[in-house]
Amino acid sequence: MKIDFIKMQGLGNDFIILDDRDGKIRLHKSYPRLARKLCSRHFGIGADGIILIIESRDSDHDIKFRIYNSDGSQAQMCGNGMRCFAKILYERKIIFKKKIRVDTKAGTVIPEVFLDDNLLVRKVRVDMGEPVLFCRDIPFKSQNKKAIKECLTVKGKKYHITAVSMGNPHAVIFVDDVEKVDVKEIGRLIENHERFPEKTNVEFIEVAGKDKLKMKVWERGAGVTLACGTGACASMVAACLTGRVSEKAVVCLDGGDLDIFWDKDTNHVFKTGPATLVFEGHVRI
Repeated sequence: MKIDFIKMQGLGNDFIILDDRDGKIRLHKSYPRLARKLCSRHFGIGADGIILIIESRDSDHDIKFRIYNSDGSQAQMCGNGMRCFAKILYERKIIFKKKIRVDTKAGTVIPEVFLDDNLLVRKVRVDMGEPVLFCRDIPFKSQNKKAIKECLTVKGKKYHITAVSMGNPHAVIFVDDVEKVDVKEIGRLIENHERFPEKTNVEFIEVAGKDKLKMKVWERGAGVTLACGTGACASMVAACLTGRVSEKAVVCLDGGDLDIFWDKDTNHVFKTGPATLVFEGHVRI
């Protein structure tokens, strides 16, 4: 079977977007197997994950978003992926509205596109919803209701984490210098720590100014990536909770910058950033 694909990236976090509104791809090959095949950077197209455009069957949503990591595991949501998703929906005229309601495994997410003079999507602002702070809902095993600067022991070394879910779990660790952190080694260990029953994403954050954070990330199911949108949101929330920033901050990732705003009136987190088409083509599966 030959299918069309679109390769996109959001700050270097790259995805293969597939339109499966008719369900033919799913009938031919399971999404986990397809993700492992297509995301291979040596034997496939290469990406951090695949994103499926799926028809929504309920009146409360315009479209359905599903994402699978490069290892075949399913993620609940992806902030960078959602921006890419929204850009394609609008520019390919799959949906004509600039602001839409998207069904994700993490609940309803609302992206809004902003256009340039050529009516192409210049940036996307995503209402990421409310951050989840209760340990039982993240989930994170703890005797405390919330895990703010909580000690986590990994191979005899103690790390102070703040646990936040943005539809997917995050362990945020503040460090003096992100360039000196062994993201791969520590990230992998914390991702698989027994206190995170569904595993976790891991963010290492350096406070670089009053409203500026530098971030490196280990993503659950994908490893080291250049950016993580939900991770940037979780890190902003963690920085607010620990008194490091106010309600707004620029989060600087290896792939670029994201503007994050935690609206305390609605308790919603908003993320604004770019999405870029890399290339498109056909592939046999």
